[in-house]
Amino acid sequence: MSDAALNRTPNVTGTKTFSINYGLFAFAVVGLTILYICARLYQQAFGFSMGLDASSPEFGEYWMTLFKIELPVLYGAGALCWTYLFLTRDKNIEAITPEVELRSYFYLTMWLVVYSFCIFWTGSFFADGDGVWHQTTLRDTPFTPSHIILFYATIPIYLFFGVGSFVYAMTRIPAFCRGISLMHVFAVVGPFLILPNLGFNEWGHAYWLTEEIFSHPLHWGFVVLGWCALALAGVLMQIVGRFRELVPIVFKQDAART
Repeated sequence: MSDAALNRTPNVTGTKTFSINYGLFAFAVVGLTILYICARLYQQAFGFSMGLDASSPEFGEYWMTLFKIELPVLYGAGALCWTYLFLTRDKNIEAITPEVELRSYFYLTMWLVVYSFCIFWTGSFFADGDGVWHQTTLRDTPFTPSHIILFYATIPIYLFFGVGSFVYAMTRIPAFCRGISLMHVFAVVGPFLILPNLGFNEWGHAYWLTEEIFSHPLHWGFVVLGWCALALAGVLMQIVGRFRELVPIVFKQDAART
């Protein structure tokens, strides 16, 4: 993203006092926390009792049913959200006021915080749990209690917010609309590519390296692509740079109104 795009200061005076709505942000964090805890408890309750044999009727009932629900619901919700963000975009984005632009930056930051929150849960509790599962039990198919939660639930959830943050920025914020943020691309596309890397990982474990050793080349992709999320620091620097220009303008206008 060019410096010119980030250093733009609108010359339009706002008419409303600046305010932020944190309702959806709080709802997302609380709702996701409850969802992740419930998923972990479900694994604890039915992982060993119903999840050791992928050919058993119990596995189909408790785990494949969950798998068949996750995919259409999570990816369908993502498609609906991203389409909504695009269809409701500001079609005259160059004319937005400083208040609207600053508010959009705050909301983009909320998108990124929730995205980071989802990556934390995915990469800590559920990814580590998957490693422990494979060190403890025999891999019979690519569908295991750990995989069905990790790869087909928690990853689609963080993609919901990662792609959503990208679409939001591209449709609500002039600087991001005028030029593509390379750091934002890395932060979203890198973790997304874990999904095709999953296919390579499963193929490798089936026909190449059957042992679950974390340092195997099969697992390098997960590490490198996961680390791409660190590019969020670059996005934050872009956001803070524009914050420093907008905050004095917006709050000076608010002070003048009072």
